[in-house]
Amino acid sequence: MNLDDPPTDFSGTDTVPSQPPETYYYKVHPGRNIFFCRGHGVMSRQMGVFYVTVFLIVGVSVLFFAFDCRYLAVTLSPAIAAVGALLFIFVMAVLMRVSCIDPGIIPRATFAELKCAEEAEASESGDIYSARANIMQPREVLIRDYPYKQAYCHTCRIHRPPRASHCSICDNCVERFDHHCPWIGNCVGKRNYRYFTVFINAVAVYCCYIITFAVVNIILSKLALSLS
Repeated sequence: MNLDDPPTDFSGTDTVPSQPPETYYYKVHPGRNIFFCRGHGVMSRQMGVFYVTVFLIVGVSVLFFAFDCRYLAVTLSPAIAAVGALLFIFVMAVLMRVSCIDPGIIPRATFAELKCAEEAEASESGDIYSARANIMQPREVLIRDYPYKQAYCHTCRIHRPPRASHCSICDNCVERFDHHCPWIGNCVGKRNYRYFTVFINAVAVYCCYIITFAVVNIILSKLALSLS
C-alpha cells in the first residue's frame, strides 16, 4: 500500500479526513456588537439606555396594574386590566424584536477578497499601488437611469450601496441606515425599520391607555370620596 494513500477502515472504504470547524462570519468581524444565538441575534455594546427603556416600561406598568387596574377592575370592568396586559406583552415583544434583530449589517470585505480586487485592478492598470488607489475611489452606478456615486468605506473595505452608512457606535456599515437608537440598543436600518415603527406606535398607544385610565381612576376616586 502506498503511504500517500488515505487510511482505510476494516470495510475497505476510505475515511474522509476531518475538516476544520467552520468559523462564523460574525466572529471574524464582530464590530462593536454583541452576537448571540449563533449570530441570529445582535445588539450594541452600549446597553445602558436600553436598560432604562425596559425599566421605564416595566416600572410604569407595575404601578398601573398595582394601583389603577386593581381599583378599576372592581368599579368598572376587569377587561381594563386584561387589555392593558395584552398591550404590555405586545410592547415588550416588539421591543425585543427590534433590539435583537440584525438591522442590515453589510459584511466587510475579507483580506482575501480585497487582494483579489487589487489583483484584478492591477491587471488592468499594471501598477499595484495605483490599483489600491483606484479601488478606494467612489464608484458610479446607474439606479433607474440615474447616476449614483457609491462611497468607499475604509473601515469595512467596501463600496457602500445606496442609503447605506457606517455607524460609528457599532462600527459597521448598515443598509438603509436611519440612525442608531440608544433606547432600543441597536441601529435602525433596512431589516428592523418596520419593527421600529410598530414599536413607536405601540408605545404611544400604551401610554395613552395608561394615562386615560389613570385619569379615570383619579376622577372615580374623588367621586367616591365626595359621596362618602
